[in-house]
This record gives sequence, C-alpha cells and structure tokens, in this order.
Amino acid sequence: MLYVFLSICCSVIVSILLKLAKRYQIDVFQAITWNYSMAILLTWVFLKPQIQSLQSAPFYIYSLLGFLLPTLFVVIAASVRFTGIVRTEIAQRLSLFIPIIAAFLLFDEKPTTLKIIGIALGFAAILCSIPWKRERYKTQRAPANSWIYLFVVFLGMGVIDILFKQMALFKGVPYATSLLLVYVISFVIGLLGLAYLFATKKAKFSWPHIVFGWILGIANFGNILFYLKAHQALASNPSIVFSAMNIGVIVLGSVIGLIVFKEKLTVINKIGIALAIAAIVVISYSNIL
Repeated sequence: MLYVFLSICCSVIVSILLKLAKRYQIDVFQAITWNYSMAILLTWVFLKPQIQSLQSAPFYIYSLLGFLLPTLFVVIAASVRFTGIVRTEIAQRLSLFIPIIAAFLLFDEKPTTLKIIGIALGFAAILCSIPWKRERYKTQRAPANSWIYLFVVFLGMGVIDILFKQMALFKGVPYATSLLLVYVISFVIGLLGLAYLFATKKAKFSWPHIVFGWILGIANFGNILFYLKAHQALASNPSIVFSAMNIGVIVLGSVIGLIVFKEKLTVINKIGIALAIAAIVVISYSNIL
C-alpha cells in the first residue's frame, strides 16, 4: 500500500503544480511540453523499455495518445485554475466510467446491477461537482461556462483510458516501450507547438518554465511508476489498488483544495465528493464479484 500512497501523492502534486503555475507566471504549455522530456528520461531509466521491431505496432493508438495527452493536460491546467483541484480530481477519477460504458456498448459486455448503480452514482457525483454559479477568486472571476473544462477532462480522460487499455492488449510491443513512444510523440507535438509560439513571438524561451516542467514530469511519471508497482505488489487484488488510488486522490485532493487553497464548495459539491467515493467503491466491489 506504500506504492499506492506514493502514487496518490504524485497525482495530487501534479494538480498542485498546475494550480501554482499561474501564481508564479509559468507558461503552462511550455511546462507541459518539457514535462514529457523528463517523462522520456525516467521511463528509459526506470522501466527500461526494449526498443525492437515496431513494424506491427499500433501507431494510430500511439499517435492519438501522443496528441491527446498534451492537449488534455492543457485543459486540466485550465480546469484546475478555474474550477479548483477538488472538482478537477473528481472529473478525472470518474472518467473511469467511460471505459465501462464503452465495454457495454462496443464490446458486448453484460451490464450488472452493481455496475449500473455505480455508473448512476458517478454521473450524480459529476452533476453535483459542477460549479453552476460563478465564483470569485482572489485574482480573477471564473467564466460562467467553466463546467465545460470539467466535461472535457471527464470525456478526454475516459478516451485516453480506453486507448491505454487497447495499447496494453497489444502483445507485440512491451508496455514500457509503448509508453516511451507515446511520450516521445507527445514531446514532439509539444515542441512543434512551441516552435510556432516562438516564431510568432507569442512566447519566449525561459529556463523557469523548463525547470517547472521537469518537476511536473517527475511527479507525473512518479504517479505512473508507483501505480504500476502497486499492481505488481498486489497482483492478486487489483481492485484494492484501483479503489484505493481513486478514492485516495479524491480525498487528498479535497483536503489540499479546501485547506491549502481555500477552495469554496457548496453543500451539493460536498455531496458530489461523497457520491464519487461511493461510486468507486461500488464499481470496485462489482469487479471482485
């Protein structure tokens, strides 16, 4: 469970860093781009990917993931900025219901009563987590349509989860190698974006953005590394890892958001947190049966 705890901490640290980026005038897009350079290095060092023949590799999945990861990262940063850590973490964690629904609709999996209840609780949690009213922050007013960020995070994370599951099912290339390739594509796409911004003078090269991005990359990779190690250590109890990870992130993210960043939640929002935890418990229990 130590690995689960470390993975939870790394996941919440990513949100904290995105929250602090605006305060310290960090260009989020630059930081996210350089985050992938650190992820590439750490994947090479710790996961030791085997570079081999990739002729039959699912490059369409790699390409989609390589585009979606940095794009959604930018949206997550905006969501953390405008809606707060608590709501953004809930949207990310509840995205697990999209692969479940896809399994019912696309892969002919039979829905169970528990999974249907879990999905219903999850959607109720999402509705309760939406900032229906404008909220004034210390430096800016959140836009009236800030709920769109939460919806895109929810939908995007779900799609990415489906693509990662499809990538894991491919037996021709080790998972670590696939992960490395996805990070490389994400980094290249980010660099192309930066090249355009630099050429049009909409951004400029600055070491603080790079260093911040490397720190972000360490936390981002740590989340993945410790999550994988937790599954290896508790191979016979994957549902425990799954539920502990998702619930832990929501709880710790809520504590940090409420206490450290003074995020304001309505009673309905707090009910949403409870419903999110209940939904994850129900889904995890349904996977055991």
